[in-house]
Amino acid sequence: MGVGRRPAAAALMTAGAVLLSMAGATAAHAAAPAVAYAPVTAFAEVAAGTPAAAGKTGAKAEASGFAAPGKTLKLGAKGSAVKVLQTRLAELGYSPGRIDGRYGGATLTAVWAFQKVNGITPTSTVAKKTWAALEAPQAPKVLVPNGKPTRVEVNLTKQVMVLYVGGAVKLISHTSSGSGIPYCETATWEGKTQRFCGDARTPTGDYKTTWRRDGWHRSYLGQLYNPIFFNGGIAFHGALSVPLTPASHGCVRLPMHVAEVLPDLLGTGVPVHVRGKFAR
Repeated sequence: MGVGRRPAAAALMTAGAVLLSMAGATAAHAAAPAVAYAPVTAFAEVAAGTPAAAGKTGAKAEASGFAAPGKTLKLGAKGSAVKVLQTRLAELGYSPGRIDGRYGGATLTAVWAFQKVNGITPTSTVAKKTWAALEAPQAPKVLVPNGKPTRVEVNLTKQVMVLYVGGAVKLISHTSSGSGIPYCETATWEGKTQRFCGDARTPTGDYKTTWRRDGWHRSYLGQLYNPIFFNGGIAFHGALSVPLTPASHGCVRLPMHVAEVLPDLLGTGVPVHVRGKFAR
C-alpha cells in the first residue's frame, strides 16, 4: 500500500529516493496542467501492438528533428537547456512537471523513467548518453501486444508505468511497487488497534481499474494520494517517497505530480496489466 505523511523539506531528491513536502507537491500540482498530454504519435504504432513491434524491447521513434544541447545537467540546474529537456520529455509522454527551466524533483522522476525505458542506468545527471537517447528514443516495451488500445501496463522489472489511450502512448511514469519484504505493522483501524501482516508484493496479472478517491485517502497501512484501485486494495497512488527500488506494501507508487493528473486520464474499467519482476 502507501506510506504515511513524512515531514520532508521542500524537495529532498537523491538517486535512491524522492521525498516531496506537501507544500512543494501542492505547488507542482497546481502547475501540472501546463503540460499537454496529447497521445505521443511517434510511438503510436508500437503502442498498438503491431506485429512489427511485438517481442521487441523497444522501437525507435520517428525522426523528430530534435537536436540536444549537449550540456551536462545536474539536479538543481536552471536555464534554457533544462527547459529544452523538459519540453522534450513532455513531447515523448514523460511528465516533467512544470516546464519552467528548473531541474527539480518532478523532472528528475521523468528523467529516471526515460532512462529506464531506453536502457540507461537511472541517474540524476543528464549527460551525453541521455541526450543521445532523447534524439533517437525508444518506445516502452509492449507487454501485452494484443491488449486493448486503451490500457495500463506496469513493468515491474523496469519499475515503469505506461498509459496507452486509443493505441498511442499517453503517459510514461517512474514507479515504485511492492518491496517483496514481508511486514507486520500495528495500526489503529476502525477504532481498534490491529496487527496487519503481508508479503509487500505487487502481484502480476490482468486487472481493471475500479474505485478511487480524491486527495489523501487513509488506509490501514498509511496515506495514499489520489488512489485508483485495480486489484482489491492495490492501487496506483501518489506518495511522498518514490525511490528507484520497490518500496511499497504492494501498491504502485507514483510521483505526486503524476498522481495529480492521472485521474483525469485514466477512467474506470480500464485494463491494467502487471508484468515482470524486479531484480535487486
